[in-house]
Order: sequence, then C-alpha cells, then structure tokens
Amino acid sequence: MALLQQKLLASLLVIFGISAAVSAGNGHDAAPNVTRLTDLFGHLTFNHGFTEFFGGSNIQPINNGSYANLILNKSSGSGLVSQSKYYYGFFSAAIKLPSGYTSGVVVAFYMSNADLFPHNHDEIDIELLGHEKRKDWVLQTNMFLVDNIPVREILYNDAISSVYPSKPMSVYATIWDGSEWATHGGKYPVDYNVSSRDPVDGEEFAKLSEQQRMGMEWARKKLMFYSYCKDSSRFKVLPPECKAK
Repeated sequence: MALLQQKLLASLLVIFGISAAVSAGNGHDAAPNVTRLTDLFGHLTFNHGFTEFFGGSNIQPINNGSYANLILNKSSGSGLVSQSKYYYGFFSAAIKLPSGYTSGVVVAFYMSNADLFPHNHDEIDIELLGHEKRKDWVLQTNMFLVDNIPVREILYNDAISSVYPSKPMSVYATIWDGSEWATHGGKYPVDYNVSSRDPVDGEEFAKLSEQQRMGMEWARKKLMFYSYCKDSSRFKVLPPECKAK
C-alpha cells in the first residue's frame, strides 16, 4: 500500500485512504466505535511498490519516492502500476479532488489482470468522474465500508465461483482524459485552459471482526433503505450471494 499523489495541472490529488461521511441524524444514533482498517497495515513507498504504467515525464516521484505526482495535460495522462501481483490484500486510497470545471477527467484506483487474462479478467475499481462547474464528482464503485463501518460483505461460494475474483491482480492509480467516454460522446470535454488551483499543502486471510460485524448491523439497521437481496419483486430467485452466511 503506497502513499500516492495525483496532480491535475496545478492541483493535487493525494492518495492514501478513502472515506465518506455518514450522518446518523441525532446523537442517539451515534455510530459504534470501529477500528480503522488503515491502522492495521503498513505503508509501502512509491519506489518500493510501484512503477510507471503510462505517462513518462507526467509521473514525478518526490520526497525520496514517498509520493508521486500524476499529471494530466494536453500531451497525456499518467498512471502507476504495482510491481507485484496479488491474490488478496488490503489496498487503501484517500483522494483529494480539484474543484471547479473538471468534466472529462477520470481518476481511478483499481486492481485488474486484463494484461494477463484479456478475455476473462478480474477487476475491482474505484473511478471518479469529473464534472461541470457546481456539480459533484461521480463515484463509480460498490461501497463496502463507510467511515470504517462495513456496509457490504460478499462471501465466496460455489454458485458465484466463475465471477468471483480468483486470479492475481496488479494495483493501478491513473488520471486520464475520458471526454469521449465519460461526457456523452465528448459533449463536455476536458478544458486544459482552466486556471491553476491551489493544492492542500497479520492473519493470512482477513475477515470481519465481531466489532465490525456489529457496526455493519448498526449501519444496515439505521441507514440502509434498500437491499436487492430482499427485492422479491425484482428477482424471482435471489442471487446466490444473498444466501451466503
């Protein structure tokens, strides 16, 4: 797990862990105290964990390789890829996104093995899509934890074995121009003329602890308003992962 930074023009995207705020509404529904998963694992520097994926000079290691600036400009985006491949692990990213007009910009932190298995690859990704002015970034992913509280768990079983990630994957961090793909065929492309922005200067297998499971039950009870595993009108037969215990 590495500390990374991404930079769009003069802005910085700092990668080292990701969280989203949850409001319980009042003091009586305060979230349980749950151990921070990021505190259970050591960090890996850029030099020891990653290498260039694409972008050449748009990748700028700094602070003796503790960080790396990833730049998007008219010439190219940029990206990093892990030096090792992983069957399993804990990978964390906190991403600082620029404000203002960022339509067409795609920031991604993900795992994939498409280079080895182009026709049957595994992929787990977090993608953030830029926006027009005064609109929020779009987060494309399935959420599993919010503020270190588990909200989703998918356990392996034979019924989903064909689609369950099972092959070694690399870890990637990228920033690129996705105007054609992410903005309705290029309707709102990346604007490279925007003004500069000021940056803001164990166990072999992991499983949920009883404390974390209690947190998940709390989050589901207090905050979840829909579960496809209980949507009998949509599914005559529930998906196999819904039956996992």
